[in-house]
Amino acid sequence: MPRFAPGVLKFQRDVFPARKDFFEKLSQGQSPEALFITCSDSRIETGMMTQTDPGELFICRNAGNIVPPHTNQTGGMTASIEFASAVLEVPHIIVCGHTECGAMKSAMQLHDDSSSLDTLPHVREWLGYSRAAVDIADALGNGKSDKDRMRLLLEQNVVLQLQHLRTHPTVALRLAQGELELHGWVYDIATGMVDVYDEAQNRFVPIDERYSL
Repeated sequence: MPRFAPGVLKFQRDVFPARKDFFEKLSQGQSPEALFITCSDSRIETGMMTQTDPGELFICRNAGNIVPPHTNQTGGMTASIEFASAVLEVPHIIVCGHTECGAMKSAMQLHDDSSSLDTLPHVREWLGYSRAAVDIADALGNGKSDKDRMRLLLEQNVVLQLQHLRTHPTVALRLAQGELELHGWVYDIATGMVDVYDEAQNRFVPIDERYSL
């Protein structure tokens, strides 16, 4: 039995009964405040990090918190973005990267050695959506330490995925109507700090500085 199976029983026995009215309300529908796009990395716990309850975030996760540019080809990310923006009408979309991201390490490795992911063709193709961020980090990070170069890549990848978001028709429409705001975050696993992209300054700043908390 998986180690987390007893957790389900604990939820059913202890947690659910104490919040039965809350879950009954949730069963009637959802109205999340944000579409939260982040990495599949098991160390990222969105509810804990944002201190939100079920129903408050519409969450999409994948390797590298990647948003493919819009095409006529249907995919899970494209469909979820369309649903969140056009049907749920979320007022915010957050792209959240994180430190020690294996996907971004692989993207950098692929840049340095094009044969490094030959045995993982789907991963290789998926990371192609981060290629521009890798190129930017490589150019701007010349002479920097590996740690600083990786941090630059994490940030540039978030910025790139925000650009990709704007190619999705439902997102573009609601941005033009002033009904949607995009946010870029980088979460530091070791410190708990979250930095947010400030487009006016073209740099990442602490979350309390960006939102005047």
